[in-house]
Amino acid sequence: MAIADFSRRSFLTTGASTALAVSGAASLAAKGKKIPLGLELYSVRDMLDKDLMGTVRTIAKQGWEVFEFYSSYYSWTTDYAKQVKKLLDDVGVKCLSTHNGHESFSPDGMQKAIDLNSILGSKTIVLAHPGKEIKTADGWKEVATWLNTAAEKFKAAGIRAGYHNHDAEWRPIDGVKPIEVIAKNTRKEVTLQLDVGTCVAMGADPVAWVNANPGRIRSMHCKDWAPDKEYAVLFGDGKTPWKELFAAAEKTGGIEYYLIEQESYNLPSAETVAQCMANFKKIHG
Repeated sequence: MAIADFSRRSFLTTGASTALAVSGAASLAAKGKKIPLGLELYSVRDMLDKDLMGTVRTIAKQGWEVFEFYSSYYSWTTDYAKQVKKLLDDVGVKCLSTHNGHESFSPDGMQKAIDLNSILGSKTIVLAHPGKEIKTADGWKEVATWLNTAAEKFKAAGIRAGYHNHDAEWRPIDGVKPIEVIAKNTRKEVTLQLDVGTCVAMGADPVAWVNANPGRIRSMHCKDWAPDKEYAVLFGDGKTPWKELFAAAEKTGGIEYYLIEQESYNLPSAETVAQCMANFKKIHG
């Protein structure tokens, strides 16, 4: 999701735990199981902000298997989270991850994030942005340390930590891309949630990135981009090599579920995401 909109809403483990993280993340693809298709609900934020329960019921009818709630969920009470979980169960959709601001990774805020995600059944708490501009490679190493600390805390509750890239992570600082600093200096169980659109927009190769990080691309924001319309294109109408990317994600990346995300649209948001789903099925099968 766009950075401008975000306000709304031990570096190595032992060999055994590393192997477990990689093999576990890759298990779905390795066994040839169908990878669930989900929706990052930021895509229908205009609806969700007005009526969350009604939006979940309406959008679930399109056939999504997974929903990912964005940062505004953090304001919920545990009682409200239980109501949302009941609704998800009723409509047959899982919440496997949430998108989070820095408060969910702060010493005083991690427990609330754990409590809410545990109720929802979420398995990954994703940091969507550090919350401030990071200007040096050492600053990005501090973000990695922060993620490792949270990963240890979340692990006790059976939840992973994750990191979601935007465009800044692909822009070299001190001769290195911040996303590479994050990958190199975080525990292998920290999910590298790939935002495909921002990767492509910055001229990076998403297929090469997935292949360079086996077992860590457990979820992916399937957002497209084109030079003329930027993020205003529907999934499948941009320049992303989706078939090659899906193959890499399922063979090497350890993908567990895909998430459609749409930042801008000309059609109403519900129609937009329905069309994105149809395009996905044509391309992926």
